[in-house]
Amino acid sequence: MVKTEFNHASVPVPQLVHNNYPQAREFSPAAGGQMNVEASLMQPTRHDATRRRLSVGFVTALILALARTAATAEAPWPTKPIRLVVPGGPGGVIDVRARWLADRLGPVLGQPMVVENRTGAGGNIGMEHVARSAPDGYTLAIIHQGTMAMNPHLYARTGYDALVDFVPITRLGMGPLMLAVPADSPAKSAADLIRIAKARPGQFSFGSPGNGTPPHLASELFKRLAGIDVLHVPYKGGGQETQALVAGQIDFTIEGLNVQLPQVKGGRLRALAVTSASRLLLLPDMPTLAEAGVPGYEFIGWVGVAAPAATSPAIIDRLYRAIAAVQSTAEARNWFAAVGAEPGVIAPDAFAAVVRAEYAHWGRVIRDAGIRIE
Repeated sequence: MVKTEFNHASVPVPQLVHNNYPQAREFSPAAGGQMNVEASLMQPTRHDATRRRLSVGFVTALILALARTAATAEAPWPTKPIRLVVPGGPGGVIDVRARWLADRLGPVLGQPMVVENRTGAGGNIGMEHVARSAPDGYTLAIIHQGTMAMNPHLYARTGYDALVDFVPITRLGMGPLMLAVPADSPAKSAADLIRIAKARPGQFSFGSPGNGTPPHLASELFKRLAGIDVLHVPYKGGGQETQALVAGQIDFTIEGLNVQLPQVKGGRLRALAVTSASRLLLLPDMPTLAEAGVPGYEFIGWVGVAAPAATSPAIIDRLYRAIAAVQSTAEARNWFAAVGAEPGVIAPDAFAAVVRAEYAHWGRVIRDAGIRIE
């Protein structure tokens, strides 16, 4: 408590005679040199009483407003389950990472995290839903390059503003993708795939978990740099896409390792290359696409978590610290390493800067390539 002392000598004493009070009688020798005490007892008028009531009312309203503000600022969070919206179908990279995070973050925050898949329009439907949700910390989004940096330049309308409608919290892993084909494909290498595709223009096809998703753009980049004419087949999520590849319904995909590697190990897919600039410690014998005949090719994907704009900074900070704690464990490092990735946790401000840079970068790439999704 701060104690404030006043120097009463320095404070001017107000005049007792006021326009709203009856005037006191003057001292008069004729009155025996005595003052009329009754007249000097000045009673407040009706105007002064009104001012007092208004003043008391104002102070009361101010106290109540401050109390409500304090209560809001100190309100506990979270007090109910948190929704983690995945803008894509089950089984894809973002879905797998969302469920991994939800299982571990819920206990840290003291409330369950419920993963909710919202598919369609390359992730736009799910992102628009989160953008329009209340900024109370109970609805979060899994974000990635596609929804934050690519779709805004690919679609005439996304339903959200990637740079305005969200507060990036932190990354949830970053790493390369993998080029894979069905186990019985005649292509034994990336060079084989390119050669066969060039011999059969327009007859080969590749899949993706949806228009505008990172695997879609990674495949379009491969298509351009390799000089092949292949068809794009979008699916509703990485799970459907991978099932189609295993069944031989499409000829290749460039997808996340945590989606394709289990199928490769199970003998149902054949891995041909990775999209990183250098080989992975996890797969030292697996060439990069640049080594395999596509010079200059590199693609590193990232996934993250965001909240609707105007979410309390205190909630954003708590979420960031909780996610960082989850991803700093040995279990997390091993889990990401098993799919050739790393946690990649960064602070909200730094992550927002990454999103802005990626937005500008992919905007240039997409405009230069003339890619547009109607």
